[in-house]
Amino acid sequence: MTKPHELIIAGFGGQGALSMGQILSYAATLESREVSWMPSYGPEMRGGTANCIVIVSPGRISSPIVTTFDSAIILNQPSLDKFYPHVRSSGLVMAEKSTVTNLPKSDGKETALIPAAREADTLGARQVANMIMLGAFLEMRPIVRRESVLKALEKVLPAHRRHLLEMNQKALEKGEMLAKALHTNTEASVA
Repeated sequence: MTKPHELIIAGFGGQGALSMGQILSYAATLESREVSWMPSYGPEMRGGTANCIVIVSPGRISSPIVTTFDSAIILNQPSLDKFYPHVRSSGLVMAEKSTVTNLPKSDGKETALIPAAREADTLGARQVANMIMLGAFLEMRPIVRRESVLKALEKVLPAHRRHLLEMNQKALEKGEMLAKALHTNTEASVA
């Protein structure tokens, strides 16, 4: 990584947008990168809007406030409508397939619909859909290593939740597999 990567992660409260950003940020610090994580959320615990801006950089970050992004991980249609125009023309917009109903036609941006919720259900844990999205994102934009994400999870998960590490690892791997399928066009249901 030679320049900062500016990312917006957005969805409804309870979908894991903020925790995805925290884990990504912590993984980047484990790789000795400069990081900024700036959350924004409504007053509702679940169902309200939630987003965070994550900047991962090899050097100093001049400002945590950005209005144009290199990438977006979008977990619902209202977030797509709000943030799609703010992704750079050569950027990546990755959206969760079951909650985004109208993905704009390509205008130079790379787009990917990932069936994270469906795949999380096949793993028996809907709550890891965000880790599937993160795994897919890191396959397409490897700004940190999966191993760093797993180390970050080990550090942030409380002792009584450590049994979830293996499930989160499977979710990350599932996301990587889905993103690889996008590149090889072997699974039509991904796009």
